[in-house]
Amino acid sequence: MSNPTDSALTAYADIAVQVGVNLQPGQHLILRADVRVAPLVREITRSAYRAGARYVHVFYDDESLTLARFQHAPRDSFGEFPDWRVRAQVELIDAGAALISIASGAPDLLSGQDQELISLVQQTAAHRSQPIGQRVTRPAVNWLVIAAPSPGWAVKVFPGVSPDEAEAKLWEAILSFCRTDAADPVAAWRQHIDDLVARSDYLNAKRYAALRYSGPGTNLTLGLADVHHWVSGKMRAENGVWFVANLPTEEVFTAPHRDRVDGVVRASKPLNLGGSLIDNFSLTFREGRVVDVQAEQGEDVLRRLIATDESAARLGEVALVPESSPIARANRIFYNTLFDENAASHVALGRAYRFTVDGGADMLSEQFAAVGGNESAIHVDFMIGSAALDIDGLDADGNAEPLMRAGEWAFEA
Repeated sequence: MSNPTDSALTAYADIAVQVGVNLQPGQHLILRADVRVAPLVREITRSAYRAGARYVHVFYDDESLTLARFQHAPRDSFGEFPDWRVRAQVELIDAGAALISIASGAPDLLSGQDQELISLVQQTAAHRSQPIGQRVTRPAVNWLVIAAPSPGWAVKVFPGVSPDEAEAKLWEAILSFCRTDAADPVAAWRQHIDDLVARSDYLNAKRYAALRYSGPGTNLTLGLADVHHWVSGKMRAENGVWFVANLPTEEVFTAPHRDRVDGVVRASKPLNLGGSLIDNFSLTFREGRVVDVQAEQGEDVLRRLIATDESAARLGEVALVPESSPIARANRIFYNTLFDENAASHVALGRAYRFTVDGGADMLSEQFAAVGGNESAIHVDFMIGSAALDIDGLDADGNAEPLMRAGEWAFEA
């Protein structure tokens, strides 16, 4: 790991702990990361203990071991899964532990490997990790996803330079997007979150029944869940703690209605799915369900994804992001959903976040589905926003009001 300066790494860790997960004194913390980013894990651990953490539990992965498995493991072993990791994390979450995940995977890690085995591993992990996913989407506790570069990811984003230079450039971008260079980074983040809260408050007051998308390759009407609730980056967990789930974040988002999505939508950026790239793709929906898939690259992977379960072919999230976001202005594809989703408006296949439906956390599955909430083993965002996309809000009578024009906000909040 090619590290930034100590002060920048400390600022990043403090933002993650104090603003992102908002760790409380006496709270346990789960930290999930690849072993390559151990220096950041150590800095976050130090920051967590300074903030009063009771104990920091670290779960390391190693993407080189993942690649070794695909290269050498028995072909009939890919349906196996380390359930003990899920049980341990569920036990900690149920006892009140917060959760930080550090994304750093190389987009092309599994390039050239058996696509059917990749899909099997992804689907197995999605199903067996559902107990964690269910707790996160309620949300039971305060949680956070941030990112750190790996050489494989960095050279994908910044080709044509040495791995060390690419990693330094990616670090510079991440730290800039996360406002670590502000005079008071924590205060800067709190102001930014307040601005997003004002956007979500405006949309909640409007109570639109649907959104209409118009742009190149896109003509989509997306109904919203009956009792949907727009959420900014700031959320409140069942344990009463306010937190920001993604750093960086530029979005406001809510729950679509699982049965009221019709038309065609074209992705504006590639989707990296577990090391497989899906590019130049579009999905056609009828009564909420994907009925046609087209992709120049990775179509088989995308088709397997939406076949994960009955609800994987339906939408669980819709998010609005302006083209003026710092990540969009970078004019670069990052091959990582955490960044690319904050460069463009997007939707997600699969599981809806229960907190985007009023009273959703207390609903039975049948009640959640009845108001339009979608439950699935997967939740996969893909980007649809661009400078050529217009979005309207539709009221119950079908009257339209502009929400975005040419990818920018069309209302003041």
